[in-house]
Formats: sequence, C-alpha cells, structure tokens
Amino acid sequence: MPKESFIQNRIRGIGYAFKGALLLIKTEASIKTQIFIALIVTAGGFYFDISKTEWILQILAIALVLGIEGLNTAIEKLADYIQPEYDPKIGFIKDISAGAVMLVSTAAIIIGLIIYLPKFF
Repeated sequence: MPKESFIQNRIRGIGYAFKGALLLIKTEASIKTQIFIALIVTAGGFYFDISKTEWILQILAIALVLGIEGLNTAIEKLADYIQPEYDPKIGFIKDISAGAVMLVSTAAIIIGLIIYLPKFF
C-alpha cells in the first residue's frame, strides 16, 4: 500500500476537524448558546458598522470562546471515559477546564462591552 501524500493527509485531517466541529455543535447545548450569541454580536457588528480593529477583536474573542469550549468538552468526555464514577481528582480537572471557559468568556464579554457600549451611549 503506497504512503498517503501530504496533501491527502491534510485533506483527511480537515475532514476530521469538520466532523469534530459538527459533533460539538450537535451534542453540546453550551456551544449552541455561544454560537447564538456569536451570531447576535456579528449582526450587531454589521448594524453598527464596527471598525476593522473591532471586527478583529470580536472574531478573536468568538473563536477563543468556541475553541476553549471545544477543548473543555473534549477534556470532560475524556475524563468521563477514563473514570465514569465520581472521583475528586477528575472533578478538579473538570473544574479547571470549566474555569478556562469562564475566563475567556469574561474577556469576550469585556471586549463586547468595550465595542458596543459606546454605540448605545
């Protein structure tokens, strides 16, 4: 069997990434909520005609929240697979992972307030 080319390997990897993103969206309520919020603030960006810099910050904030939420979900699923029963060490790991989501979500909220509060006042 011939070795897979670099391009074929990258295409296969992108396919796995899309599959993972779709699984995340289909199975996780929190990501659905975050995508809904992202769509609202994106619409707000068009409505208020935000600057290029504001778009960059907004897109980075959205991507960071969604990406960290995906990592949090993967950590939780892996932890549940490794230890299905309650374990305080697993709980500690899950709490840290959830805390990371809270930190980036807080930063995203602050970025949103910096961008949009002046538009209202």
